[in-house]
Amino acid sequence: MIIVSDNLQITNPLINSAVDQMNPEPIKKLVNIYVTAGAEAIDINSGPLTRSPEDKMAFLVKTVQSVTDLPLLLDTSNSKALEAGLIESRNHTIINGFSLEPKKLISILPLAKKYNTDIIGYLLYPNSRVPIDETDCMNTALDLYLEFQKADIDDARLIIDPVIAPFIWEYGNHHNRAILSVIKNLPALLGFPVRTIAGLSNLSSGNIPLERKRLLEQSFLPMLSASGLTLALLNVFHAETMSVARVCKSLLSPEVFSWV
Repeated sequence: MIIVSDNLQITNPLINSAVDQMNPEPIKKLVNIYVTAGAEAIDINSGPLTRSPEDKMAFLVKTVQSVTDLPLLLDTSNSKALEAGLIESRNHTIINGFSLEPKKLISILPLAKKYNTDIIGYLLYPNSRVPIDETDCMNTALDLYLEFQKADIDDARLIIDPVIAPFIWEYGNHHNRAILSVIKNLPALLGFPVRTIAGLSNLSSGNIPLERKRLLEQSFLPMLSASGLTLALLNVFHAETMSVARVCKSLLSPEVFSWV
């Protein structure tokens, strides 16, 4: 299980200011801190970038890869910004991502073919809603894979995100239990060892006390790991969650267990 830092977000005032000023130094310092904390890949969440989107995404990619050779996830719904980032990227790059939403099928999915890069597919209905039970998730996965095949992209490039739901949603807990089985059974359904990713912070979205948010993360992560999750997207500053992630990796490793 690869740990992906979700800390580099444009909603962080420090990052937003650095991007507006095209000042790379604050971002470089933060990325080095993420790596020291245990990040094994970096999600660059730029948001929609309404002003100068191409320049800003290119700036972010160049800045991050100037201090690390870790894989980069380019996380934006702006296809022009996304392409600008793909052009600049020299690290292993993952597009984050597409779904059955028509706009994303048209504007984002083809970029994975054009730039021969990995891409994350979200299990969402075309209207952006989240499937509730396992059957609906699996049917959505089949529909998503069909669109992926139409784009003539190598199966090995696909990563599926079953979309963790906030625990406080009416059907959140039901959906999240279902995706444990979805993660485990997707390879058999699609006929190849498809990789999976999940955004752990989604689980505790909403008005939940901080200590309970951390407990939810630390309890659900081992379940995801045991189900076969490939990439875990999380806040690397949550030290206890990171400790759980490291132990999960060690327990599921074919190597002799060690606390090191």
